[in-house]
Amino acid sequence: MLKPAPIRRRTPRAAVQRGVVMIEILVALLIFMLGVLGLVGMQSRLTQTQTESKLRADAAYLASEALARMWTHIDEIANFDGADGCEASSCTEWRTKVGQVLPGGDAAITVDSSTGDVSITITWTLPDGQTHRYVTQSTVVPKSI
Repeated sequence: MLKPAPIRRRTPRAAVQRGVVMIEILVALLIFMLGVLGLVGMQSRLTQTQTESKLRADAAYLASEALARMWTHIDEIANFDGADGCEASSCTEWRTKVGQVLPGGDAAITVDSSTGDVSITITWTLPDGQTHRYVTQSTVVPKSI
């Protein structure tokens, strides 16, 4: 006696389609998550760049302020010279301000009394350890009559 062939049961089309839909959903979620991670990374970089830009602007302002103090106290301009400190009280106040405004901020001022050439170097260190420097040069000479 011959046995009848076993009956194969096919999975219904609805079950197969549910599996495909699930894979499509997972792929869509993966793409969405990659997009969100990209946005978070971009936001992080934007914040870092904005912080660096603000500190550069603060350094430029502080250098400009130092030059203004030199013009105000032009008779004491030689007392502004120094890498570690200075003798002029206005310069000492300014150096303190540099340390307060910029993280790890320090400044060096070089004055050539014979020509009036001034060089101001301001350095600061970011929280991640990067050291930045802003240098400006000018001439401060009293007006001759």
